[in-house]
Formats: sequence, structure tokens, C-alpha cells
Amino acid sequence: MTDQIYKTDALIAQDIDVYLESHRTKSLLRFITCGSVDDGKSTLIGRLLYDSKMIFQDQLAQLEADSRKVGTQGQDIDFALLVDGLAAEREQGITIDVAYRFFVTQKRKFIVADTPGHEQYTRNMVTGASTAQLAVILIDARKGVLAQTRRHSYLCHLLGIRNFVLAVNKMDLVGYDQDIFNAIVTDYTAFATGIGITDFTAIPMSGFRGDNIAAHSDNMAWYSGPPLLVHLETMELDQDTEAAQDFCMPVQWVNRPHSEFRGFSGRIAAGTIKPGDEVRILPSGKTSHVDRIVTFDGDLDAAGAGQSITLTLTDEVDCSRGQIITAAAAPLEVADQFETTLIWMDEKPLIPGRSYYLKMGAQTVSATVAEPKYQINVNTMDHAAAKTLELNAIGVANVTTDRSIPFAPYAENRTLGGFILIDKITNATVGAGLVNFALRRAQNIHWQATDITRDHHAQLKNQTPVVLWMTGLSGSGKSTIANAVELKLAQMNRHTFLLDGDNVRHGLNKDLGFTDADRIENIRRVGEVAKLMTDAGLIVITAFISPFRSEREMVRNMMAPGEFIEVFIDTPLPVAEKRDVKGLYAKARTGQLKNFTGIDSPYEAPETPEIHIDTTQMTIDEAAQIIFEKVMKSVL
Repeated sequence: MTDQIYKTDALIAQDIDVYLESHRTKSLLRFITCGSVDDGKSTLIGRLLYDSKMIFQDQLAQLEADSRKVGTQGQDIDFALLVDGLAAEREQGITIDVAYRFFVTQKRKFIVADTPGHEQYTRNMVTGASTAQLAVILIDARKGVLAQTRRHSYLCHLLGIRNFVLAVNKMDLVGYDQDIFNAIVTDYTAFATGIGITDFTAIPMSGFRGDNIAAHSDNMAWYSGPPLLVHLETMELDQDTEAAQDFCMPVQWVNRPHSEFRGFSGRIAAGTIKPGDEVRILPSGKTSHVDRIVTFDGDLDAAGAGQSITLTLTDEVDCSRGQIITAAAAPLEVADQFETTLIWMDEKPLIPGRSYYLKMGAQTVSATVAEPKYQINVNTMDHAAAKTLELNAIGVANVTTDRSIPFAPYAENRTLGGFILIDKITNATVGAGLVNFALRRAQNIHWQATDITRDHHAQLKNQTPVVLWMTGLSGSGKSTIANAVELKLAQMNRHTFLLDGDNVRHGLNKDLGFTDADRIENIRRVGEVAKLMTDAGLIVITAFISPFRSEREMVRNMMAPGEFIEVFIDTPLPVAEKRDVKGLYAKARTGQLKNFTGIDSPYEAPETPEIHIDTTQMTIDEAAQIIFEKVMKSVL
């Protein structure tokens, strides 16, 4: 290793360009280290960095200075102690996240993701595994295979990793006992085979002492396999299956339309491309041919999977960020309903039917998740019935998007089949998903065009359709005000229909209860009905508690811009309780009525409603008149 360092230093001194070129052409291996808490992940990474002898000189100088300050003895532990990111984060009391490290050896470049072992940070581990080619699964030799070992192994395999190293660490603490190592390998083999991991390399080691990290350890002469660093340097990377697939590139950036140069930029997800090739834009289906392949270093004669490029086309086609350019003869599937595997990452459980943002590559759409088909027990691989998914749970569920999107199954392409779910209110990432396949019904159901349009319906009624969405606590006066507004509109010969919460539950939604999931489904159905009524040209008035902002936003997104008018019937809880003409609050206070809004179920008040009615400051008729005047301005 020392000779290699001298040769490297000499090459840098003689010709820096040759040195840099030698690194540019090296293969890159992205891998992840994971396992249970305190299995030694960060210490192992520190040892890899130290033993690779390729750390930047300024970092080394700082590390040496720090080690003198803490008074550590010997080089065996200086680096490992100083790069233990988890320990530092615990001391500082900050959120533990994924730490990425880069290092280089004479044979290969590496990016390693150091992921936390705590179960509550499984979501961070998923982030690190999503781009990794290899997983190093650490096991404390004293503890053996633990629940987190199984969880992380399953997730890595689920996320497409096919190369595994079983790193049995801390062998120095068990006297380098071969029997202990063999027993752990046997235990892990039984589990790994059951989840589909058909091959892995098991290495006994000590990250703290450096045993079997960069060189064979004299303490374990019974082990004849490669040290970890040698294995990482020499293992054959999987054949690039993405390069063998048909061309596909998600569009991440489009040059401004008024620019003389109009190109479509992105990273090639699969296949190869060259000037003259015919391509198709999805989901529109428009075709064109490649004119140029542009990069910072100049035009290319061809480009392949993994390269970031800009394509110019021979025709003026409509293509924007989020769309996908594919080989014309082999377009991707396009669908709006999928079976997916979900990894839930939020402390609040999944609410089936709630609308989330689904982000797949550069495209973002609205999506709803159905009740899970089942949840997967990562320890036994059993399928358990589930109505929702809690933090770190893994389950299979159908997902429906608000429009058809191009995709590929995750097993074929990570980029085109992997997605995240984002909460529309908080913007937090709440889940990660893998597309298994499109549902057959998504391919068999097509929109039937009709000759009489919604504009024609509206013109016949001489009005612009709108949805007047009244929301507020039970007892706030929604139904009374809605009735008064409809009466005023009827006197002006306007075509209306009133959808009232109680009335709808007598028929259309009589099968729904008052759980969060049922409330969401209640509003979804009402929203779809209201949309059909606006297609008929009607002014739709609704009176529903509709307690969640996400579902009110979901209905707004169903409508054309400007057609949804949110009216907040603002009544303080004590005032609503005093009115309590139905006696519902009294029952809720005594526990006879569960999931009652304002008592044991939350109400999320609108933040920026189009109309705000304070019922403590005006009469029913005054409130109705304000709403009536606003609506008349919108519909004329």
C-alpha cells in the first residue's frame, strides 16, 4: 500500500492531467452500510477511509491535529473515532441522517452511505439504499442476527440491491472464534434464502482493530476469503441491464421556448441514443427525431444509460419537465392505477383515500392510496391483514393517480418505477413506493368522448358552473346558510343543486362511518358528484364539515381553475356546542359518540378561504347575502 502511495504522489507531481484522467476512467461503486444500532458502521467506514490512504491532505492534517487534542494512542483508532458521525450527532442532539463519504483506491472509486441503525430512522436507510449497488450488512459478533439485520436486508433486496456483504464485525470481542462466525453465517443464510438473497460474501472482521479490512488478519488465519476492501475493489459489477433496455430519458429541464436553442435535458434512465434516432414524447405520444446530443464538453455521437445530456429534436414538439422521451418503437406503459409496494416513513399512519403528491423522477401528480392488501412481517415474511401502515411498515397497496403517467416496473428500472409520496399540507415525504405493475382495469377503461360538452350545458343555463364549498364545525350553521343562499339564487332563476352532509349519508354514502378514512372517502365521493354537476352546468352548493385541508384541496384540484369557492363558516366551538340542536356534542362529551369533529377528531380550519363568514358577527341572512353577491359575480 505504501508503494502505491509513492507512485501516486509521483504521478501527481509529473502530470496532474494524466492523474486526473486515470481517476475519471475508474469504475464507481456506490454501496451502503447498514445494520442494527452500534454494530460499528461508522467505525468501519472510518477504517476504510483510513486504510485506502486516499483522503485529502487537508482532512488528514485536521484529523491528526484533532487526535492529538484528544490524546488517543496509535493510528488504529484515531480515524474511526473521529468519523463516527452517529456519536457526534447523538452528542449534539440533532437529527440522525444519512452521511455520504467518497474515497478512491488504485482500482476503483467509491461512494458509501452511512445509515443509522435505529428503527425510527429506517426511512433514512431507505434513502441510502435507493441508489446503492451493494449493501454491507453489519452484524455484531456478540449479538448475532437481529430484527434490524433482517429489516435492512429485506429492504435492500426490495430496493433492487443484488450484491451483499455480510460483515461480521467485532470479532476481537469474541476472541476471533470461528465457530461463532460460522453460526452467524448459517443463521443469516436461512433468512436470506427465504427473502430471495441467493448469494452474499461473509467476512469476519474488526473495524476497530482493522482485521480483514484492507489486509488479511493474522488473528483469523482460518479465514481464506478476501478482505473487505479487496472484495469491494475486485468484485464484478452487475452487467448494466439498463443499458440493454430501450432508450428512455425523463425530462428534467427544457430551454426557454423563446431561445434560439431548444433542448431537452435529463439523465438517461435506460438504453442508448444517437442522432437520427426516432423518439416518442410521453404521455402525449408525439414523435420526432434526434438532431443533436449536446453536453458541456461538446456534441456526442451516442450516449447511454447514466449520462446527463441535452437532446435537440428535428421537430417543434410540445415537451415539458416531467415528461419522458423514449425510443419511438418501444414506448413505456402509461397507466393511472398500479399495484405498489409501500414503505411508510411518517409518524402519522397512512390514511387510505387521502390525496398525496406522488413524485416519480421529474413528474409530480396527485395520487390516492387504497387500503393495503396486506402488510409484510420482515422477520417471518408473513402477510398480515392491515387497514393502514404505521411508521416503517411495509405493505402492498393499490395507488391511483389523477392522470395517466409513463412508468416501468421497479424490478426493471429504479428510476422509472420508484416514487415517493408527499403530504400536500406539510410537504413532508411520508412514504416511498415501488411500482409492481399496472392494474388491468387501468388499461381496459378509456374515456368516452361525447358531442355535448360541459360548455354547451353551461351556455344553455346562461351561467358559469361553480362549487360553493361550505365547511365548518357541526352546528356552525352550514346547512342553514347553504339553504338561504340557494333560495336567493333560485329567485334569480339560477340552476343550482344543494348537497348536504346528512342527506348524502342517507343514500350515496350510507355505507361510511366517521373514521378518518371514511370521512376522506365521504368527501372524495361528494367531490366527484359535484364535478359531474359542474359538467352539467350547475351551481353546486355543499354543506359538509369536511374537516381536513387535504381533502378540501383534493376537491379543489378536481375542478377547473376558479370553479371551487371555499366558504369557511367560522363558529367557535363553545358557540357551536350551545346550539347543538342535534345533541351530538353532548353525546361526544360523554363518550357515547366517537370520532366527533372538535372533540376527539380534529378540524383543520381553512387558511385562505375565498369567503370567511364569522357567524358571531352577522345573521343568517347577512351571511347568505355576502355569499350570494360573491357567487353572482362568478357565474355571470
